[in-house]
Amino acid sequence: MTSSNKKELSPEQREELISALKARFEKNMNRHEELEWAKVEAKLIANPDKLWSLHEMERTGGEPDVADHDEKKDEYIFYDCSAESPKGRRSVCYDRAGLESRKKHKPENNAIDMATDMGIELLTEEQYRSLQELENFDMKTSSWVQTPSDIRDLGGALFCDYRFGHVFLYHNGASSYYGVRGFRGSLRV
Repeated sequence: MTSSNKKELSPEQREELISALKARFEKNMNRHEELEWAKVEAKLIANPDKLWSLHEMERTGGEPDVADHDEKKDEYIFYDCSAESPKGRRSVCYDRAGLESRKKHKPENNAIDMATDMGIELLTEEQYRSLQELENFDMKTSSWVQTPSDIRDLGGALFCDYRFGHVFLYHNGASSYYGVRGFRGSLRV
């Protein structure tokens, strides 16, 4: 996976990842019509730590792609663009407190810790809705989204999905987990 347990990729892994990202970028131009791959690639090569995070997004089934460009900061924003919530990130509680509060049947991990370990952030509700304007995602699954502290302090957490032609925002206990609920992340490069 990584060389010497560091968050860096081998030259072969970098080449393979950049090739996969380029193919996805070119196949899905509707997600980023005004952008040029050469500029995105230059940013990726200049930021090997971000490449490692994208590799983790890819490895866990996220199919990351450029979904936005922050012109002021000149940063490309990658979102997980897999049709359904990434398979390698499902069946997780919202955060560590939710996980630790479970008495029985604890899942292996939680969304917040996984995202932090990967160097990405969970999508906000606004980002999730923005992603859904590009295409329809999570038509059979759901994804945890960043939860405001006032909701989280009361034990709740938020998730979204796409059903009946609409994005729905729901709540659950942060300790809950389901085989069809994971999380989508974002990464700025």
